[in-house]
Amino acid sequence: MKISNLFASLTILAATAAVNADQPIFSEPSEAAAHPHFHVVGEYVGHTADVQQWGLQVTSNHEALYGILYQGGLPGAGWDPEAHELIEVKGDMNDGVAELTSEGAPTLRFHNGSFQMVTEDGEVTGELKRVERTSPTMGLEPPEGAVVLFDGTNMDAWAEHNGMTDDGLKIEGGRTAQEFGDMLLHLEFRLPFMPAHRGQGRGNSGVYIMHRYEVQILDWFARKAAFNSTGSLYREKAPKVNMCYPPLTWQTFDIDFQAPRFDANGEKTENARITVYHNGVLIHDDYELESGTGAGGRRPEVEKALLWLQDHTGPVRFRNVWLLEP
Repeated sequence: MKISNLFASLTILAATAAVNADQPIFSEPSEAAAHPHFHVVGEYVGHTADVQQWGLQVTSNHEALYGILYQGGLPGAGWDPEAHELIEVKGDMNDGVAELTSEGAPTLRFHNGSFQMVTEDGEVTGELKRVERTSPTMGLEPPEGAVVLFDGTNMDAWAEHNGMTDDGLKIEGGRTAQEFGDMLLHLEFRLPFMPAHRGQGRGNSGVYIMHRYEVQILDWFARKAAFNSTGSLYREKAPKVNMCYPPLTWQTFDIDFQAPRFDANGEKTENARITVYHNGVLIHDDYELESGTGAGGRRPEVEKALLWLQDHTGPVRFRNVWLLEP
């Protein structure tokens, strides 16, 4: 059963960077608001004077501002990676005002909650206004017969775990008590804001299906998709598009997984296959997995195994985790 069919029916119904404890790590938006960059981190959409649409993503990367400008709109909402190259922009606060620049592109200057596109002569040629996207599968309720792994009330489905927060969120890490093979998996996750950290050190977790096949979880917002970025089949295949939302924004994975098949002698007859939607956008389409990925890839393949949510770096939070077996 494909995820797309499930959506329809339910709608009708790099090396790991160590975390430096001396640097700020924010797990709640109310805490992150104290950081001078947090009020500009996010997504923006607008038009230039010639009615050309643009999307902009801005993040804080090692205490500097960094962003990507997309012709046509944001990833998953207008930008065509095959038609338009992304434009990297960099900057910082200038007299208390955020500015981002790139050679050959207008200056992006933060003003009254939006980014203005300003020429060298000071002419404003466009305005990009903040948007806050929500995944179309956010809050998707488990269908009849689903195995609820976490609903905010208890940790009964987990043989190993790090507990839950006072407000009913699952803390990163843990292995299920039950083994699974084929599945349709839905989970919601929120990445921390770690502005002083880099690369794999920014809210690193992962969904290890059958403890062997990893779909990466990481704050990779406003960066190029890569083989180790959010949504990647870790170190094997980059997502079609980087659909990572800003840190401290709730996101979704919806995964259609078919376990490998074995004959009576234990010989593998079919490889595992996986389809992944990140925030409602298809990023892997029925991809064939010849073996496991990431650290779990060293384990021999089997018919069923535990689901593992990795605990690597930073306070990643989960909610509404369930799966449906065929």
